[in-house]
Amino acid sequence: MKKLTFVFACLMTSVLGWSQAVVSRLEVLHVASGKRRVVYEAPVRFEAPNWSRDGKVLLFNQEGRLYEIPVSGGTPKLIDTGLADQCNNDHGYSPDGSQLAISHNDRATGKSLIYTVPSSGGTPRLVTPEGHSYWHGWSPDGRMVVYCAERNGEYDVYRISALGGVEERLTTTPGLDDGPEYSPDGRYIYFNSVRTGNMHLWRMNADGSNATQLTFDDQFNDWFPHPSPNGKHLIFISFGTDVEPGSHPPYKNVSLRLMPAKGGKVKKLFDLFGGQGTINVPSWSPDSQYVAFVSYELK
Repeated sequence: MKKLTFVFACLMTSVLGWSQAVVSRLEVLHVASGKRRVVYEAPVRFEAPNWSRDGKVLLFNQEGRLYEIPVSGGTPKLIDTGLADQCNNDHGYSPDGSQLAISHNDRATGKSLIYTVPSSGGTPRLVTPEGHSYWHGWSPDGRMVVYCAERNGEYDVYRISALGGVEERLTTTPGLDDGPEYSPDGRYIYFNSVRTGNMHLWRMNADGSNATQLTFDDQFNDWFPHPSPNGKHLIFISFGTDVEPGSHPPYKNVSLRLMPAKGGKVKKLFDLFGGQGTINVPSWSPDSQYVAFVSYELK
C-alpha cells in the first residue's frame, strides 16, 4: 500500500491535477527573520519551486509543463521542453545553470523518466531509460544526478552520469528511500527513509556507505532534506502521524523545519497548508538566505 500511495502521489498530483478548486501561492521565506513574501498566486495547482543559480528567477511545474518567473514577481514564462510535456515535480538546475534535469511521465509506459534539457528550453535528452525514476539532485561538479527509482518493486536511491549510462544503486535496505541530494562539497548524500518505521532524514557517504540517521522524533514524518548552498543547514517538510510514513499527500497541515546539516537540534519555522508540491526539490537561494516553497488554499 505504501508503494502504491507513493506512486499515486508522484504521478497524479503533478500531471493530472486534483478535482479540488485550489489557490496556489509561490512564496519566498527569509530564513533568519521568518518573513514570507508571496511572489505569485493563481487559482490552479502548481508545485515544487527551484531557485536559479543566478538568483533571478524561480522555476515551477504546472499541468505537466515548466515555467519560470522573476523572484520579484510578474508573469510566468513557459519553458519549451519538447516531447517532455508531462513533467512532474522533480526537476532542478545544474550547478552551472546551463541545464535542467526534469522528470517526465512517459505516455507509452506511464513511468517517470529523467531527462536533461537546456535551461532556456530545447530538446530533452534521455538519462534514465528505465522507470520509475524521479530526479532529486545534481553532484556539485555537474557530472552526476541522484534520484529515487523503483526497480523490481523496491524504491531506492540511485545515481547515474548526467549523460546517461549505467546506473548505480546506493541504498539496499528494505523500505522506501527518497529525496536524495548531494552536500555542497560532494562528500555526502542526504535522503529520507522509512527503514526504521517512520519517515526520517538520513545522510550517507556519496558512495552509499555509512548511512546515519539525522531525525528521530516519531511524531513527525520528515521528507526531502535540502542542504543550503553554504553547507550549514537542512530545510525539510514534516508531516504528522495522520499520514502513512511512506506517503507525502497534498493538502495537509504540515511544517517546514530547519536543522544543522551535520545533525542536531531541529527548529520548526512555521506551519502551513501544503504537502506534496510544497518543497519537493532544491529551493534555496544561492546566498543561503532564502527558500522558495508553495502553499495552498482549497476553495
